[in-house]
Amino acid sequence: MNKKTEKVLELLKKQYPDAKCELNYESPFQLLVATILSAQTTDKKVNEVTKTLFKEYPTVDDFLKLSQEELENKIKTIGLYRNKSKNLLLMCRQLKENFNGEVPKTMEGITSLAGAGRKTANVVMSNAFGIPAIAVDTHVFRVANRIGLAKGDNVLDVEKQLQKVIPKNQWSLAHHLIIFHGRRCCIARNPKCGQCIIRDYCDYFKENKNKI
Repeated sequence: MNKKTEKVLELLKKQYPDAKCELNYESPFQLLVATILSAQTTDKKVNEVTKTLFKEYPTVDDFLKLSQEELENKIKTIGLYRNKSKNLLLMCRQLKENFNGEVPKTMEGITSLAGAGRKTANVVMSNAFGIPAIAVDTHVFRVANRIGLAKGDNVLDVEKQLQKVIPKNQWSLAHHLIIFHGRRCCIARNPKCGQCIIRDYCDYFKENKNKI
């Protein structure tokens, strides 16, 4: 790990000692559902919906009792709810048919499911199964590029670069630290550089400090 990456992670650990997955879940299946629901919406909004949803329908078999219209009505406060409902029910059928109703533990297995891309697979592997992974969502992509931990035009490039500069045993924690920083300080518009704990190591701040 280079000095810059080491210092950035060290400071972020001090700033966010509670950094963890902010989606609420009680099983790998529930985390998979919550992560699929979280696309283009906030974890807070997802948690509001799943609080009731997971109480009533905690398992794959419970979900399969729902029609698409019924599921749509239960998640309609979330963006893209029609498409997500369709994918979730198809995903549940795929789990039953291809994986005996269990969430697979591999990138290949999870990404074979409807609605589950590479980011979803990394979130589930990391948080549900303890497998080192760096899920590159919009926050990780933005913050990693701004700081200069990675420089990539797409999420896969950024993921691969972060895997190279961060030790594998810190991948999952680093993912959460960067997300926390992206949500609380390094926001998309008007990042709070004035109160940023890592600004001395940030490429974006060095390039823009005269304008900030």
